Amino acid sequence: MPPGSTPASSSSSEVILAWRALFSISTHHPLLGGKANSGPLALKTPAPPPSPPPSSPWPPFRAERAREPRQSFVSVKEAEGDVPQSFVDTRVVALRQLHRDRATADPTDDSAIMSTTITLPRPPPQCCCPCGRARGWKNVRLRGRLLSPSVSDLRLLAVKADLGPSSTAVVRAAAAAAAAAAAAAAAAEAADAVAHEAPIAPTVPGHVKTIPHRPRSALERLPTEILDQIVSDLVTDVPPNGCAHRNVDLIACRLTSSTLSAVALRTLHRHITIPHSLIFSKFLAQLGHRPGLGALVRRLDFSHFSSVGLGRTRRMNAEIQWVTAATLTRCLQATPRLREFLAQEHLEDDLDEGVLAMLFCHLPSLRALDLCASSSPAFTAAYATVVSPANGRLPASLALTRLSLHECATLPAATFECLIPRLGRLTHLDVSHTQITHAALAALPATARLTHLNLGRCSRLSGPAVVAFVTTHPAAKASLVYLNLLADIARFRLLDRADVSALLTGLPRTLRALNLSGARVGPPHLALLAPLVRHLEELSLGYTELSSDDIRSLYQPPPPSEPGAEHVSSTPTPAWTPPSLRYLDLTGIAAITPSTFFAQLGDLLAARTRPLEVLELGPAVIAGLHQRTAQRKRHGWTVRELGRRGWFVRQPCPDPCPAGAVSAADRDPGRRDWKMGALWWGMKKVPVAWSEVGGLYGHYMFKK
Repeated sequence: MPPGSTPASSSSSEVILAWRALFSISTHHPLLGGKANSGPLALKTPAPPPSPPPSSPWPPFRAERAREPRQSFVSVKEAEGDVPQSFVDTRVVALRQLHRDRATADPTDDSAIMSTTITLPRPPPQCCCPCGRARGWKNVRLRGRLLSPSVSDLRLLAVKADLGPSSTAVVRAAAAAAAAAAAAAAAAEAADAVAHEAPIAPTVPGHVKTIPHRPRSALERLPTEILDQIVSDLVTDVPPNGCAHRNVDLIACRLTSSTLSAVALRTLHRHITIPHSLIFSKFLAQLGHRPGLGALVRRLDFSHFSSVGLGRTRRMNAEIQWVTAATLTRCLQATPRLREFLAQEHLEDDLDEGVLAMLFCHLPSLRALDLCASSSPAFTAAYATVVSPANGRLPASLALTRLSLHECATLPAATFECLIPRLGRLTHLDVSHTQITHAALAALPATARLTHLNLGRCSRLSGPAVVAFVTTHPAAKASLVYLNLLADIARFRLLDRADVSALLTGLPRTLRALNLSGARVGPPHLALLAPLVRHLEELSLGYTELSSDDIRSLYQPPPPSEPGAEHVSSTPTPAWTPPSLRYLDLTGIAAITPSTFFAQLGDLLAARTRPLEVLELGPAVIAGLHQRTAQRKRHGWTVRELGRRGWFVRQPCPDPCPAGAVSAADRDPGRRDWKMGALWWGMKKVPVAWSEVGGLYGHYMFKK
């Protein structure tokens, strides 16, 4: 132990060294089931990007990181970087369309580097696929021998197929390196055993020879709760694309020791992500062989589920019988401790009465339920049958705390009046674009504590009823953090001027995100908005009646009082506090045009308006900003687009930064507890589970 160090510091350093050595060995050697540069502490050596042969139609793939970003087949995923509102939009497009887009793009414009990327399927890997007469992987010959059907054998076979004539020497070198590493580890363990164990007595006839117990490493001696936290960081919420390996780091843990294998097994089955039907069939078969694993499952995530890219239609999926109502019911029966079930519109026809009855009536541990955009006639009929007063199996009180029926537009209003009064523990409610009524909303039990509420585009609600619920109901008046009251002005406006005044005076200080797009917000409401922007981080004022001067006034201190004026109150005026806004939505405001944007709102782009970093603007304004490259660069802002939405985003200053500016290293990463894993600003769908944004949920959060 170095002088001046304590036993605690020595123990922590041993744990760090053991963790680093463990993953540097288990994740870098192919013979141990690892993958190069895949561990969290693995040494990342730069490697040149692979270049395809001249005759290949596939473009070269640029490896910017040692680990490729993992995407699902249909995914809108947040991309971590220095510039906010960066996304990866993975979709299947034709190669001809890609060449057409590249031909029309201007290579000299820096705005051509868009936030939306077009991802093509990678070339098919050189792997072995069994033909009709194949008798299984066990009969694959490798080095002239019949080997067991293990992953390492197939990986060695793939290495030999890829390396060409010199593959034998490379395989032998890899095997020798692995053997040397294993011998060094064995020698270290033997030396440690000699230091800790008593000498073995000489063998005596009639006595059983005892084998000394191998001492556990410092990492294995950690408490189970700490090991669970460490290993859980290796989980990938967004599934990989194509034929890439899934959870390779967790598999490496399972091949390391019995202690880490048990922890990794629990972590692997805690959150199950189903990107397509084949994965679901394998998971269900595993539960059939080992029923005890079902008790470990806490989340079933179908937000990435799609058959796109598999060459199958919906009719073919029904004939395959992998993901059906019957198999979903069997899966829910095999996972009695399920806490989160995340589904979406690609699964709507398979959510029949049996599946919904399991979710609402037979899973007492269920806490989060998301049925995003499910609106087919079959789903609607099944939902109305299960969520009905005539259903005697429906409990009088449900344990659900987070419920999302986002875009479930066909659900009858009677189902909300039956379900909402049973949710006494509710904290998250997303009923955007549904037929929820005033009576259902008012029937929410007073024991609920809403932190997230999305009532956007609910045409059956009225402004006074919504304002009364938000400002007076015990479940919402003092706990709201996220409130979305978006209205589609092409159909109706939810809040008029009187409703806006009553709402702004009754909002709690806990609020961090407020969406008033489509409300009749005008200049008289600026005085009511001033105290709110001191603690709000997101504010949406799209399609309101404000002018450019009104928007600039939010960042201007009030004028000083005239000298000699008599004050009615003796209370001193509090000092002016600048807004804490990081995101401001100005979509659809008539006073904001592309030609006058920099002249009218140039003050919002200055450094003094920080922490403001995102302005959401309409399509016409975004198109105009694309053509003003010099002005964008001069102000240090750039354009980001995704689907129907566009943002004007502040760029971090390059090093060295001038005084008052923020560098990329000091920029706020944007993560907040109330976002539940989301990174960027302006989400329009409430998340009900803590995870990375991806799949169809990312589409409804940031693209639509």
